[in-house]
Amino acid sequence: MSATTTAPATETIPWELFQAKMDKAKLSKAAQGSFQHNFEQLVRGVTGLLPDSEIDPVQELPQLEALKESGEKGADIKELLKKTAVLKLNGGLGTSMGLEKAKSLLEVKGGKTFLDLIAEQIKYTRQKYDSKVRFVLMNSFSTSADTKDYLRKAHADLLDEPDVELMQNMSCKVDAATMKPAEYPENPEMEWCPPGHGDIYPSLLGSGMLDRLIADGITYLFVSNSDNLGATLDLDLLSYFASSDKGFVMEVCERQSSDKKGGHLARRKKDGRLVLRESAMCPDEDKHKFEDISLHKFFNTNNLWVNLRKLKATLDANDGVLALPLIKNKKTVNPRDSSTPAVFQLETAMGSAIECFDDADAVVVPRSRFAPVKTCNDLFGLRSDAFKVTEESTVVLAAPVPPLIKLDDKHYKLVDQLEALTPAVPSLFNCKSLTVKGRVKFESGVAIVGDVTLTNSSDKAVAVRDRKIENEEVDVSSQ
Repeated sequence: MSATTTAPATETIPWELFQAKMDKAKLSKAAQGSFQHNFEQLVRGVTGLLPDSEIDPVQELPQLEALKESGEKGADIKELLKKTAVLKLNGGLGTSMGLEKAKSLLEVKGGKTFLDLIAEQIKYTRQKYDSKVRFVLMNSFSTSADTKDYLRKAHADLLDEPDVELMQNMSCKVDAATMKPAEYPENPEMEWCPPGHGDIYPSLLGSGMLDRLIADGITYLFVSNSDNLGATLDLDLLSYFASSDKGFVMEVCERQSSDKKGGHLARRKKDGRLVLRESAMCPDEDKHKFEDISLHKFFNTNNLWVNLRKLKATLDANDGVLALPLIKNKKTVNPRDSSTPAVFQLETAMGSAIECFDDADAVVVPRSRFAPVKTCNDLFGLRSDAFKVTEESTVVLAAPVPPLIKLDDKHYKLVDQLEALTPAVPSLFNCKSLTVKGRVKFESGVAIVGDVTLTNSSDKAVAVRDRKIENEEVDVSSQ
């Protein structure tokens, strides 16, 4: 990775101040080592830029469908599941959708939350294969209490299991002017920030969970985001991963035009390793190549498969630290007050670990395995009859095509806004696209067919009920 390496004199780097602060907060040696790696990149001025001249495009990868056809028949799934743990990243609050609790506690379908569906999937797999696949939630200090309270009420049996919670570490905010630990006496909690989901590796190591899982015979770890309803435990992928004996496998999808701004997979020329290149890592002169989806064809779904024994060996060989690329975010110490001091928040991404394994690989999976709920547009479609919940508690497309939803951000961006304007979600089974401009309130008996645009230019919400709207642009303002 290209880097600027002009470092200040060692004595000007206030590392001991960070160490003292992290010792006081009782952060593990692994967490401190990871932060130190990130901090050293920061003070060296590492840019992380990765020009096209240093990478080769990845044009061909194994396809999941082909693996299913060529895979070993009669694999002992029961035995494999005994060696497997499913870990869901559950540290996010869903603030972009107006939530103030764990995003996984948002109701998504039929009265069920993300967490309900995830828990029921685990229980279904255990019952069907008579094998107790392990279940872990990686919580943050923002989501732990709410999540455990919900589990205690709805899935107490899971909460009673060993190591069901992996706690994300905290990361010191760095004062941008002094490069010292940020201070904010008015609210000391704001001196800390989440370290990004790349923290999964030091958290596993520093908590002792990595060693405990290995001691319990767990070798294979499937990791995914709790808000990605497509990220189920695929048994064909598990069988492939186990038989391949690889240390790390990433699920990727083929990039479409809507994905051109997002990161992609590449192969670094100097060592032949697979790497993730995000947009911030691309020099301006290479932006046109970065966005060429015929050149850089694949993006990371954040569905990852990790061999725990090989992860342990890699960590041991590197003093307990995976050298992940730094993600540097500049903010203010109080993110809601722009007048407070500027800080750097140092983060890493877990998918970047693909470059840390000698035998890492990637598999192309169908787009259905990448179905994150990031906006109220996603949630609106998901709650409709265009999708259904299966016996296995997975959510699948029921309609001929997934509807393309574009709701007015001024009125539907936040969940409470969406719910106030959708007492009844319309039928979208035969919908291709729905665009809503202004405040349209959906009440019972509405069916959207084909391509529909609804516009309300008035200041008041206008209700739509008991009607089928097919391939029309309708101004409902005067209704």
